[in-house]
Amino acid sequence: MRPCALCLTLITALSSACAVGPDYHRPSFATAANYKEAGDWKPSEPNDVLARGPWWQIYHDDVLGGLESQIDISNQNVKAAAAAFEQAQALVSQARAGFWPTITASLGAQRGGPGTPALVTNPATGLSTETLSKSKTTVTAGLSGIWTLDIWGRIRRSTESNVASAEASAAALAAARLSAQAALATDYFQLRAQDQLQKLLDDTVEAETQSLHITESRYKFGVAARADVVTARTQLLGSQAQQVNAKIQRAILEHAVAVLIGKQPAEFSLEPAAIRTDVPTVPAGLPSTLLERRPDVAEAERRMAAANAQIGVAKAGYFPDLTLTGQDQYSSSTFSRLIRNSNRVWAVGPSLAQTVFNGGLVHAQVRGARAAYEGIVDTYRQTVLTSFQQVEDEIVTLRVLEQEGLIEDETVKAAREAEALTLNQYKAGTVPYSSVITSQTVRLSAEETALQVLSSRLQASVTLIEALGGGWDASMAAK
Repeated sequence: MRPCALCLTLITALSSACAVGPDYHRPSFATAANYKEAGDWKPSEPNDVLARGPWWQIYHDDVLGGLESQIDISNQNVKAAAAAFEQAQALVSQARAGFWPTITASLGAQRGGPGTPALVTNPATGLSTETLSKSKTTVTAGLSGIWTLDIWGRIRRSTESNVASAEASAAALAAARLSAQAALATDYFQLRAQDQLQKLLDDTVEAETQSLHITESRYKFGVAARADVVTARTQLLGSQAQQVNAKIQRAILEHAVAVLIGKQPAEFSLEPAAIRTDVPTVPAGLPSTLLERRPDVAEAERRMAAANAQIGVAKAGYFPDLTLTGQDQYSSSTFSRLIRNSNRVWAVGPSLAQTVFNGGLVHAQVRGARAAYEGIVDTYRQTVLTSFQQVEDEIVTLRVLEQEGLIEDETVKAAREAEALTLNQYKAGTVPYSSVITSQTVRLSAEETALQVLSSRLQASVTLIEALGGGWDASMAAK
């Protein structure tokens, strides 16, 4: 009964022990009441889609949605982050295994040869002679166990650190996924802008071809100069060159989309389609929500928790290790008679080990753990500051581009009207052909600028969603 009582006493001591080292508390971070750049700007289409489903659904684009759904399956960076998360989960299981004893079962047989001298007396002569003993077989079987009792919380703090690290890896996985999703959406909208540019250039080439025919007809009847024909042809050739050149950027963007979804460019293609003309956005919410909604902020915060626990792990080195060991073994010369009380040998008992001198190693480890924690705290604060900056940047970008877009739309309307009027005036012979060229150039430039502003607005809306966390929440890191 004494061994059992000893074990019970040790287990009771273990359950009442406390973990050394500081308990974790998230460092405070003062946030502003509102975003500076929001001002009176209101999203053009308030939508709570980020709280209800995949964030890209706000664009109502089935092609984009189909591409985004392939990110988790095929994107290699996301798959690498997922593997890192699985590794972190395995480390948690390894740390938790330290709470339990290690039990080993053994079964063996050994045969010993002659080697021990022995005196043998001859009954007939009474004389003794020295001989070697005969060889024999020894069979053993048994169980042995060792249990390091977590009196000072070394294992608990290690587990706490690994759990926080696993949660940080989950957040890192979410950040990798969000980054790939945002990059895909950005490339997709740029590609659609190139499709729209291609259509614009096609229309321009068609219009300038008609202008060339008009000029040639006027020259044929002697009401236009040869210079007008040459100028019209030069203008047409320049637009045709742009028309061909636009295919380069479109192809490059298509290749980028293919790689993001894990396909070789040769295996992937997107049919041309028109770009959407409106730009849905999402409410930015309150600055404080970034601390929960951005996966990179959550990752930095979980790294702090892991580093804080490592201080406790280092501090446990100041205290002795208490280990409970035990064994129950049978030994016999024959296997058939092995399991008998007469062949049994058992032992159980605790051992206490304390490092007397290590040249200040533990003190240095504690200092190192504290310094690592302080460094990660600084990284966390910088991550939060950067997140505020990114949101403010995208809010002001969207707000200003929205205003610019309205102006550019009016500019395009005016340029188209001016082009039509100038062409009619040329047909009537009241203005030279150089005026037509000027009006066409201004109209094309205005349409290209308006398209670029629209593309920039769509890209900025994606970047804002990414800066806001894409609908992710820190509670997801624990799942």
